[in-house]
Amino acid sequence: MVDAQRDAPFKSAQVEALVVMKIVKHCSSTFPTTATGSLVGMDNNGVLEITNTFPFPTVDVVVTDNNQGHQNDPSSAAAAAPRAKANIVYQNDMIRHLKEVNVDANNVGWYTSATMGNFVNLSFIENQYHYQRDNAQTLALVHDVSRSSQGSLSLRAFRLSSEFMAAFKEAKFTTESLQKSKLTFKDIIIEVPVIVHNSHLLTSFVHQIPAAPETPEIPLPASLDEIKRDPARLPAHPSFDVLDLSIDPFLEKTCDLLLDSIEAHYTDLNNHQYYQRQLTREQFKITQWQTKRKAENAVRLAAKQTPLPEDEWQRLFKLPQEPSRLEGMLNARQVEQYSKQVDGFTATVTAKMFAVRGNLLPE
Repeated sequence: MVDAQRDAPFKSAQVEALVVMKIVKHCSSTFPTTATGSLVGMDNNGVLEITNTFPFPTVDVVVTDNNQGHQNDPSSAAAAAPRAKANIVYQNDMIRHLKEVNVDANNVGWYTSATMGNFVNLSFIENQYHYQRDNAQTLALVHDVSRSSQGSLSLRAFRLSSEFMAAFKEAKFTTESLQKSKLTFKDIIIEVPVIVHNSHLLTSFVHQIPAAPETPEIPLPASLDEIKRDPARLPAHPSFDVLDLSIDPFLEKTCDLLLDSIEAHYTDLNNHQYYQRQLTREQFKITQWQTKRKAENAVRLAAKQTPLPEDEWQRLFKLPQEPSRLEGMLNARQVEQYSKQVDGFTATVTAKMFAVRGNLLPE
């Protein structure tokens, strides 16, 4: 929270309830395909107010023989929609139409759907960089459809840190550049607090909605003293779901995704270790060649001959190029996201297990 207030030009994001309903409806209707859209609003004294939204049109993906794979599936195409040229033109047209009807028409970011917190990837970073590069007062709203299906709204706001923006602009994610900038996976994205706002008219309407009576016939009180002696009490609604000891299926799915991310992390680590072995092997060959060339030049100087150039190794040998560490950093950030989710899921499960451990232990 401190980093968000220090780095971001705004302290929090205030989302209108109508915008939340539009995002939830769009993401739920396209699930499991990724849903994306644009956000409009304005910055008001350090609070980014999001007052309206509209989805990006879906693009029909045609699979060709020359370019097959995951890049052509509908989910990948929808994830890259915010920076597509056609959608940029569509977004500008929509904002122009909103401005004509005197509605907030300032682009303040975009939104996307997620499944089990799986949103930290290169496509998410490229989309946010596309918006934040032109306007620093933009953010990305992430709606987790799977978490929201449990009954609690999952809507989070993120933006890229200034350090990562500079590094991503240079497109240098080597070990040397990361050591100089001291950039870690925790410095990639910054979470911004989200506040759901209702208009005064909507709030008054909600308070005026009558509650359902307990019984079809309500006995009327005989006097004012009877009302004071026996005030109206809300009915109790007992829930036996808290006594269920089964493991949450969302916890199992999150653990599976966490294991997949850890395996991807080890794969990236093995690739980097392979690069280091290749680099060490080539550097050893260069050292041997330079030692041999220096010995040859010493003999030629003793014979009063012209020495051979000692920089020919740059033409004869080619050092391997270091792979980008960006994928590894994003994967580490995703592992941290899954770990927080597992910690949140296991809090209730562990409490239940401790409550009944007396019956589980053998006598």
